[in-house]
Amino acid sequence: MLDKLQHLGHSDAPIGVFDSGIGGLSVVAELRALLPHESMVYLADTAHVPYGTRPDEEIRILTACAVEWLYQRGCKAVVVACNTASAFSLTHLRARYGESFPVIGLVPAVKPAVQMSKNKKIGVLATQGTMRGTLLKDVIAEVAVPAGVEVFTVVSPALVPFVEAGEQDSEACYAELERVLAPLVEAKAEELVLGCTHYPFLASSIQHVFPDKFHLLDSGAAVAKQTERVLAQRRLLTSATGVGTLDCFVTGEVEPAERVMRNLVDWDFKVETAIYDLLSVAAAQLKIASG
Repeated sequence: MLDKLQHLGHSDAPIGVFDSGIGGLSVVAELRALLPHESMVYLADTAHVPYGTRPDEEIRILTACAVEWLYQRGCKAVVVACNTASAFSLTHLRARYGESFPVIGLVPAVKPAVQMSKNKKIGVLATQGTMRGTLLKDVIAEVAVPAGVEVFTVVSPALVPFVEAGEQDSEACYAELERVLAPLVEAKAEELVLGCTHYPFLASSIQHVFPDKFHLLDSGAAVAKQTERVLAQRRLLTSATGVGTLDCFVTGEVEPAERVMRNLVDWDFKVETAIYDLLSVAAAQLKIASG
């Protein structure tokens, strides 16, 4: 167990939010809507995006590095706003930090899709990493199978890079969406679970390619509510009454990331470079995993 830092248990400390790239801003939007007085620190590991195509252990190490950086930065809790990172890292992170530093992850929105489905067919658009992990498989087994709902899953490694480059409205992106989602249209899976935090930024593009074919669901609102519940249970909701601040950090180049981020959201924020020692944090993570 880690030694307690001074900020732990302090309700006015910021919430940390982490994603492999800029897609986690879709979760930040839900958090800010529900918890407007909370300050937040957003970390995008743009130097290593996308995570979905990386080996499982590398995903765990990169996620451990990012969460440790937010912990050392003074955050009171962290939201892992990345489906792939959540799929491989939540158990390790919660064992590492314990109850004093809440780690909140994403679960694909299969349950509401199952509840809303009229024809017992739903689609899931996910990354390769999310498909390999256990979270999606578990929620399908626990929710969809007992309800007799058939789940059709599709994967595209090209979609996250389109969002990261700000090219979600390009003809190339439209063509990829048509290719990957056409089987779901053929299967008549009208409820479409967006199994990556980048994908809500593709919502208008999906509707452009397939007008009125899908009802889109993502996990942003659910993880915001879960964050509120966890903070309330631990008496960590802020006492501030003003609008919370948002500080954004990226591990890659600032200028291209900031340009795309400002095109996606209309907020007041600054973007800076995050520098952390990958080797030392990775070594600590491996030591804990082997101990």
